[in-house]
Amino acid sequence: SGSPYSTPASIPQTSPSTPVDVTGSTAVDNNTGVKGVVRLVNRDYGSCSGRVEIFHRGQWGTVCDDSWSLEDAQVVCRQLGCGRVLSMPTNAPFGQGTGPIWMDDVSCTGRESNLFECRHSGFGSHNCSHSKDASVICEETQGNVRLVNGGHGSCSGRVEIFNRGQWGTVCDDSWGLGNAQVVCRQLGCGRVLSAPTNARFGQGTGPIWMGNIACTGRESKLSECRHSGFGSHDCSHSEDAGVICDGKF
Repeated sequence: SGSPYSTPASIPQTSPSTPVDVTGSTAVDNNTGVKGVVRLVNRDYGSCSGRVEIFHRGQWGTVCDDSWSLEDAQVVCRQLGCGRVLSMPTNAPFGQGTGPIWMDDVSCTGRESNLFECRHSGFGSHNCSHSKDASVICEETQGNVRLVNGGHGSCSGRVEIFNRGQWGTVCDDSWGLGNAQVVCRQLGCGRVLSAPTNARFGQGTGPIWMGNIACTGRESKLSECRHSGFGSHDCSHSEDAGVICDGKF
Protein backbone atom coordinates (compact mmCIF):
# COMPACT_ATOMS: atom_id res chain seq x y z
CA SER A 1 0.00 0.00 0.00
CA GLY A 2 1.15 3.58 -0.56
CA SER A 3 2.92 5.46 2.22
CA PRO A 4 2.19 9.05 3.27
CA TYR A 5 5.86 9.58 3.98
CA SER A 6 8.61 10.91 1.77
CA THR A 7 11.05 9.00 -0.37
CA PRO A 8 13.94 7.64 1.70
CA ALA A 9 16.76 10.14 2.11
CA SER A 10 20.35 9.27 1.43
CA ILE A 11 22.92 9.06 4.21
CA PRO A 12 26.18 10.98 3.87
CA GLN A 13 29.20 8.72 3.94
CA THR A 14 30.89 9.13 7.30
CA SER A 15 33.93 7.59 8.85
CA PRO A 16 33.37 5.51 11.98
CA SER A 17 33.45 7.57 15.14
CA THR A 18 32.36 7.28 18.74
CA PRO A 19 28.57 7.69 18.85
CA VAL A 20 27.19 10.71 20.68
CA ASP A 21 25.79 9.96 24.15
CA VAL A 22 22.26 11.26 23.89
CA THR A 23 19.64 9.48 25.94
CA GLY A 24 16.05 9.47 24.85
CA SER A 25 17.27 9.79 21.30
CA THR A 26 20.77 8.33 21.19
CA ALA A 27 22.19 6.51 24.19
CA VAL A 28 25.30 4.49 23.66
CA ASP A 29 27.64 4.28 26.61
CA ASN A 30 25.52 3.05 29.48
CA ASN A 31 24.16 -0.40 30.17
CA THR A 32 21.03 0.70 31.96
CA GLY A 33 17.59 1.37 30.61
CA VAL A 34 13.90 0.73 31.05
CA LYS A 35 11.97 -1.99 29.25
CA GLY A 36 10.24 -0.54 26.22
CA VAL A 37 12.72 2.30 25.71
CA VAL A 38 14.11 2.87 22.22
CA ARG A 39 17.39 4.59 21.38
CA LEU A 40 19.19 5.57 18.18
CA VAL A 41 22.91 4.88 17.93
CA ASN A 42 24.76 6.78 15.26
CA ARG A 43 27.98 8.17 13.88
CA ASP A 44 27.46 11.83 14.74
CA TYR A 45 24.64 12.20 12.20
CA GLY A 46 22.06 14.12 14.21
CA SER A 47 20.19 13.01 17.30
CA CYS A 48 17.08 11.85 15.44
CA SER A 49 18.81 9.36 13.17
CA GLY A 50 20.64 6.13 13.78
CA ARG A 51 20.56 2.40 14.35
CA VAL A 52 17.41 1.35 16.22
CA GLU A 53 18.02 -0.37 19.55
CA ILE A 54 15.52 -1.48 22.19
CA PHE A 55 15.91 -2.36 25.86
CA HIS A 56 14.58 -5.78 26.83
CA ARG A 57 15.42 -8.34 29.53
CA GLY A 58 17.98 -5.97 31.01
CA GLN A 59 19.98 -5.57 27.80
CA TRP A 60 20.13 -3.33 24.74
CA GLY A 61 19.73 -5.07 21.39
CA THR A 62 18.99 -4.33 17.74
CA VAL A 63 16.10 -4.80 15.31
CA CYS A 64 16.39 -6.86 12.12
CA ASP A 65 15.46 -5.06 8.90
CA ASP A 66 13.33 -7.93 7.51
CA SER A 67 9.99 -6.29 6.65
CA TRP A 68 11.26 -2.98 8.09
CA SER A 69 9.06 -0.24 6.65
CA LEU A 70 8.27 3.46 6.85
CA GLU A 71 5.33 2.65 9.11
CA ASP A 72 7.67 0.86 11.55
CA ALA A 73 10.15 3.73 11.42
CA GLN A 74 7.38 6.28 12.03
CA VAL A 75 6.59 4.62 15.35
CA VAL A 76 10.24 4.99 16.40
CA CYS A 77 10.31 8.65 15.37
CA ARG A 78 7.09 9.32 17.28
CA GLN A 79 8.30 7.46 20.37
CA LEU A 80 11.45 9.60 20.47
CA GLY A 81 9.66 12.91 19.85
CA CYS A 82 11.50 13.30 16.56
CA GLY A 83 8.75 14.33 14.16
CA ARG A 84 7.92 12.46 10.96
CA VAL A 85 10.01 9.72 9.40
CA LEU A 86 12.15 10.68 6.41
CA SER A 87 13.56 7.24 5.60
CA MET A 88 14.25 3.79 7.05
CA PRO A 89 17.69 2.68 5.79
CA THR A 90 18.50 -1.03 6.02
CA ASN A 91 21.65 -3.14 6.05
CA ALA A 92 23.29 -1.41 9.04
CA PRO A 93 24.16 1.96 7.46
CA PHE A 94 24.94 3.37 10.92
CA GLY A 95 27.22 0.48 11.78
CA GLN A 96 26.53 -2.99 13.12
CA GLY A 97 25.32 -3.40 16.67
CA THR A 98 26.36 -5.98 19.21
CA GLY A 99 24.44 -8.18 21.61
CA PRO A 100 21.02 -9.69 20.94
CA ILE A 101 18.80 -9.03 17.95
CA TRP A 102 15.55 -8.55 19.83
CA MET A 103 12.98 -8.02 17.08
CA ASP A 104 12.42 -9.32 13.54
CA ASP A 105 9.60 -9.12 11.01
CA VAL A 106 8.22 -6.03 12.74
CA SER A 107 4.81 -5.02 11.42
CA CYS A 108 3.46 -1.69 12.70
CA THR A 109 0.39 0.10 11.44
CA GLY A 110 2.23 3.39 11.97
CA ARG A 111 -0.20 4.56 14.62
CA GLU A 112 1.37 2.84 17.66
CA SER A 113 3.05 4.99 20.33
CA ASN A 114 5.71 2.40 21.20
CA LEU A 115 7.61 -0.07 18.99
CA PHE A 116 6.81 -2.81 21.53
CA GLU A 117 3.13 -2.48 20.59
CA CYS A 118 3.82 -3.65 17.02
CA ARG A 119 3.49 -7.24 15.83
CA HIS A 120 6.79 -9.12 15.40
CA SER A 121 8.18 -12.66 15.38
CA GLY A 122 8.83 -12.76 19.13
CA PHE A 123 11.61 -11.30 21.25
CA GLY A 124 14.91 -12.89 20.28
CA SER A 125 13.35 -14.92 17.45
CA HIS A 126 15.03 -14.04 14.15
CA ASN A 127 17.06 -15.30 11.19
CA CYS A 128 19.31 -12.26 10.90
CA SER A 129 22.83 -11.06 11.54
CA HIS A 130 23.89 -7.58 12.63
CA SER A 131 24.63 -6.77 8.99
CA LYS A 132 20.83 -6.33 8.72
CA ASP A 133 20.38 -3.97 11.66
CA ALA A 134 17.48 -1.57 11.03
CA SER A 135 17.74 2.22 11.30
CA VAL A 136 15.69 5.37 10.92
CA ILE A 137 16.15 8.96 9.82
CA CYS A 138 13.57 11.25 11.41
CA GLU A 139 12.93 14.92 10.90
CA GLU A 140 14.42 17.21 13.56
CA THR A 141 11.68 19.79 13.95
CA GLN A 142 11.34 22.90 16.06
CA GLY A 143 10.46 21.99 19.63
CA ASN A 144 12.01 18.51 19.62
CA VAL A 145 13.49 17.59 23.00
CA ARG A 146 16.31 15.20 23.87
CA LEU A 147 18.06 14.11 27.07
CA VAL A 148 21.86 14.05 27.11
CA ASN A 149 24.32 12.24 29.40
CA GLY A 150 21.73 10.34 31.43
CA GLY A 151 23.32 8.09 33.98
CA HIS A 152 20.12 6.46 35.19
CA GLY A 153 18.81 4.99 31.97
CA SER A 154 17.39 6.37 28.76
CA CYS A 155 14.79 8.61 30.39
CA SER A 156 17.15 10.93 32.28
CA GLY A 157 19.65 13.60 31.35
CA ARG A 158 20.35 17.21 30.50
CA VAL A 159 17.37 18.77 28.72
CA GLU A 160 18.10 20.06 25.22
CA ILE A 161 15.66 21.56 22.74
CA PHE A 162 15.90 21.97 18.95
CA ASN A 163 15.32 25.54 17.72
CA ARG A 164 16.41 27.51 14.67
CA GLY A 165 18.27 24.51 13.29
CA GLN A 166 20.40 23.98 16.39
CA TRP A 167 20.28 22.03 19.66
CA GLY A 168 20.61 24.09 22.84
CA THR A 169 20.02 23.81 26.56
CA VAL A 170 17.44 25.02 29.08
CA CYS A 171 18.27 27.31 32.03
CA ASP A 172 17.26 26.03 35.46
CA ASP A 173 15.80 29.37 36.61
CA SER A 174 12.26 28.49 37.78
CA TRP A 175 12.86 24.87 36.71
CA GLY A 176 10.61 22.49 38.63
CA LEU A 177 8.63 19.26 38.55
CA GLY A 178 5.82 20.74 36.46
CA ASN A 179 8.26 21.67 33.70
CA ALA A 180 10.09 18.36 33.93
CA GLN A 181 6.82 16.41 33.70
CA VAL A 182 6.18 17.95 30.28
CA VAL A 183 9.59 16.73 29.09
CA CYS A 184 8.92 13.21 30.41
CA ARG A 185 5.55 13.18 28.64
CA GLN A 186 7.00 14.52 25.38
CA LEU A 187 9.58 11.71 25.31
CA GLY A 188 7.14 8.99 26.34
CA CYS A 189 9.09 8.46 29.55
CA GLY A 190 6.28 8.28 32.09
CA ARG A 191 6.08 10.47 35.16
CA VAL A 192 8.77 12.78 36.49
CA LEU A 193 10.85 11.68 39.48
CA SER A 194 13.01 14.79 39.88
CA ALA A 195 14.09 17.98 38.14
CA PRO A 196 17.86 18.34 38.75
CA THR A 197 19.47 21.78 38.40
CA ASN A 198 23.01 23.19 38.23
CA ALA A 199 24.12 21.03 35.29
CA ARG A 200 23.74 17.73 37.17
CA PHE A 201 24.26 15.91 33.84
CA GLY A 202 27.17 18.07 32.70
CA GLN A 203 27.32 21.42 31.00
CA GLY A 204 26.05 21.72 27.46
CA THR A 205 27.42 23.82 24.61
CA GLY A 206 25.84 26.16 22.12
CA PRO A 207 22.82 28.37 22.80
CA ILE A 208 20.73 28.39 25.95
CA TRP A 209 17.33 28.45 24.30
CA MET A 210 14.89 28.71 27.19
CA GLY A 211 14.77 30.24 30.66
CA ASN A 212 12.17 31.08 33.30
CA ILE A 213 9.92 28.31 31.99
CA ALA A 214 6.45 28.13 33.53
CA CYS A 215 4.55 25.02 32.45
CA THR A 216 1.18 24.08 33.87
CA GLY A 217 2.27 20.45 33.59
CA ARG A 218 -0.46 19.65 31.08
CA GLU A 219 1.36 20.72 27.90
CA SER A 220 2.39 18.07 25.37
CA LYS A 221 5.63 19.84 24.41
CA LEU A 222 8.09 22.00 26.36
CA SER A 223 7.97 24.64 23.62
CA GLU A 224 4.26 25.18 24.44
CA CYS A 225 5.10 26.44 27.96
CA ARG A 226 5.49 30.10 28.87
CA HIS A 227 9.12 31.25 29.02
CA SER A 228 11.27 34.35 28.66
CA GLY A 229 11.66 33.99 24.89
CA PHE A 230 13.94 31.77 22.83
CA GLY A 231 17.53 32.78 23.50
CA SER A 232 16.55 35.32 26.17
CA HIS A 233 18.17 34.46 29.52
CA ASP A 234 20.74 35.52 32.11
CA CYS A 235 22.27 32.05 32.60
CA SER A 236 25.44 30.11 31.94
CA HIS A 237 25.73 26.42 31.14
CA SER A 238 26.51 25.79 34.82
CA GLU A 239 22.73 26.23 35.25
CA ASP A 240 21.62 23.70 32.61
CA ALA A 241 18.42 21.93 33.62
CA GLY A 242 17.88 18.18 33.73
CA VAL A 243 15.15 15.62 34.34
CA ILE A 244 14.82 12.12 35.73
CA CYS A 245 11.70 10.27 34.56
CA ASP A 246 10.52 6.85 35.72
CA GLY A 247 10.50 5.45 32.19
CA LYS A 248 7.10 3.72 32.45
CA PHE A 249 4.92 3.88 29.39
